[in-house]
Amino acid sequence: MARPAKNRDLHGSAPDSSPVALLLVDVINDLEFEGGGRLLGSALPMARRLAALATRARRAGVPVVYANDNFGRWRSDFAALVRHCARDGVRGRPLAALLRPRRDDYFVLKPKHSAFFATPLDTLLTYLGVETLVLAGIAADRCILFTAADAHMRDYRVRVPRDCVASIEAADNRRALEHIERALGIDTSPSDTLDLEALARTRRRRAA
Repeated sequence: MARPAKNRDLHGSAPDSSPVALLLVDVINDLEFEGGGRLLGSALPMARRLAALATRARRAGVPVVYANDNFGRWRSDFAALVRHCARDGVRGRPLAALLRPRRDDYFVLKPKHSAFFATPLDTLLTYLGVETLVLAGIAADRCILFTAADAHMRDYRVRVPRDCVASIEAADNRRALEHIERALGIDTSPSDTLDLEALARTRRRRAA
């Protein structure tokens, strides 16, 4: 069973309940950094597959959660980041267009690599009743790797579909996935093998 929440309502802030969630890491991204142009080449086809996965998740009633860097804009919010990345001339605009959040999605802003570090993500997932975390986004060798490790240590069942992550260098992406599989025991099968409807119906016993 999911870890118990003392206040199950969370003041109406997390009305959904699901044993599985889809976590999108740093997909709202301007890519305005060294190597961003190379990253766009692999991130764009990844984003198309991830957009299809997110559509399937929403149809299955699976919460979609965005975990995004603030890009040093400490006075902005997630909506401001979406607007920034959707502007003409921004390198990452095609990603934002494909993966723009929907009204009922959730989001957290993160200051470091892991989506769990100094964010309310774990609290949100607890109130949603999440046991399985499907993790996707940018970059596999950094933020995905750190987030996967933190989720593993928190006893979530984790899936990282290998076709829904990207890194600047293909070799780094491959090595990160190999490490995620070997060191963390995480399934990295492609997104088309994920049965979100079945995952949404399945609960398992987790340590409190």
